[in-house]
Amino acid sequence: MLRIKNLNLPIDHEADELICAAAKVLALSASDILQVERVRRSVDARLRNAIVFTYTVDVSVAEGVLVSPEILENPDVNPTPDTTYRFSVAVPPPHIPMPLIIGAGPCGLFGALLLARLGYRPLLLERGRPVRERMRNVHAFWRDGVLHPESNVLFGEGGAGTFSDGKLNTQIRDKGNRRSWIIRELLEAGAPKEIQYSSKPHIGTNNLIKVIEKIRETILDLGGSIRYESQVTGLIQDKEKLRGVVVNGSEEILAEHVLFAIGHSARDTFFMLHDAGVTMSQKPFSIGARIEHPQKQIDAGRYGSNAGNPLLGAAEYKAVWHCRNGRSVYTFCMCPGGHVIAACSEPEMIATNGMSHFARKGANANSGLLVGVGPEDYGDTHPLAGIEFQRRWEKAAYLLGGGGYNAPVQLLRDVLAGRASNSLGAVEPSYHPGVTSSDLRECLPDYVIEAWREAIPAIAGKIPDFDFPEAVLTGVETRSSSPVRITRNEKYQSVSLGGLFPAGEGAGYAGGIMSAAMDGMQAAEQIAISTTM
Repeated sequence: MLRIKNLNLPIDHEADELICAAAKVLALSASDILQVERVRRSVDARLRNAIVFTYTVDVSVAEGVLVSPEILENPDVNPTPDTTYRFSVAVPPPHIPMPLIIGAGPCGLFGALLLARLGYRPLLLERGRPVRERMRNVHAFWRDGVLHPESNVLFGEGGAGTFSDGKLNTQIRDKGNRRSWIIRELLEAGAPKEIQYSSKPHIGTNNLIKVIEKIRETILDLGGSIRYESQVTGLIQDKEKLRGVVVNGSEEILAEHVLFAIGHSARDTFFMLHDAGVTMSQKPFSIGARIEHPQKQIDAGRYGSNAGNPLLGAAEYKAVWHCRNGRSVYTFCMCPGGHVIAACSEPEMIATNGMSHFARKGANANSGLLVGVGPEDYGDTHPLAGIEFQRRWEKAAYLLGGGGYNAPVQLLRDVLAGRASNSLGAVEPSYHPGVTSSDLRECLPDYVIEAWREAIPAIAGKIPDFDFPEAVLTGVETRSSSPVRITRNEKYQSVSLGGLFPAGEGAGYAGGIMSAAMDGMQAAEQIAISTTM
């Protein structure tokens, strides 16, 4: 097979036009082409009124058909690379203790799934509830403002990514073809087929529930097991070696290989690990708010006369600006046609995030408008000082919102003018349970507001109407990534406690569904290797 890059076609092209375009590049007739498989499709909107799809495709030609050597000199034509994931170890004998997986987010689920496919019988412990029950708890919270501390947007089967856009893009280099394995597993679990070729693949929260349940069924069918409402509250140690964990304060489970995929918001677990002597350090992250614009406005600015074309869907954006005060402002986890959601996990604290369904049909576009922070901002050298820094601003946001998990909001024009908002405009905030017009200076550091005031007009020079005066900022977003890194060695084990394999976002080694899942796979590989030594 041959891989062809940079095939440009009108967005309303017919299927056979892709075959003809591939044949033209190869100097063949369309009848010489057996199959054209889409590998990647992106939107080229540099000319807003002449938008095209840009494809990368894999092409099979009929037997006996030869492609000219001159064609093969084209840098856009190459042999199709082998993207097969290859990792194997000897089937573990029955006496090998089952590995433990702590946390059923992307890192833990795919770590457990890989171990199960390798013939192990992993036991996965999740502090929250099964994903469908968890969904009911979350919607009740958004409706009534009653937080369930162990079943919410951040805790429960599927992890924090369940209530997001289900984005699968990552900037991590994938030499081992783990991404392709994850994509195939997601497709087998019922994910939309578009994730195979979209340049910005997403599953959508509405699809993720069924996908997660199917992955769970596969793990169980392969001999693994899963327990819910099972929080790890202690470690069983023998000097510098892990021997097991304590669950829910009293139950002991022995295990010599434990993958800790606890996510970025398991704050009590971080403190437990620190008290147990596990080496960790402070890590930079970002804080800010979610910014909401009318989706139609973003569509018009990005797609011009093509705005609203169902073949394009809701438009996305991405921006970064480096400010004079040394801070960087960037948009994060942009959710086209989505909602700003309450992502709280602790009582009387506000944390926000963004979420979209697969169809992205909501009236508003939202993204995090974040500013980087680091250890120099935390005010303490304690490894977990970043958590207390987060809590400080989340508590301030709760108080500013007036209680009941209402979030403070401010119009963009008032942010730029340095005054409080006392009413809303054209954008109806999508956040629930409710919002309170406020002044975000009371729940964010001064340097964040200062950076916004410089960055927003500059970003508007690249994204039309980004500085729309009635855009709404909803505070605060503090969970962009973990403020902690659990130090590990090249074999993915804790440097201070053998047998503990910290991985994923919570451990400080990933950011997003795909990178967390890949990191979980790599930790699982090291567990498999260590059991055969």
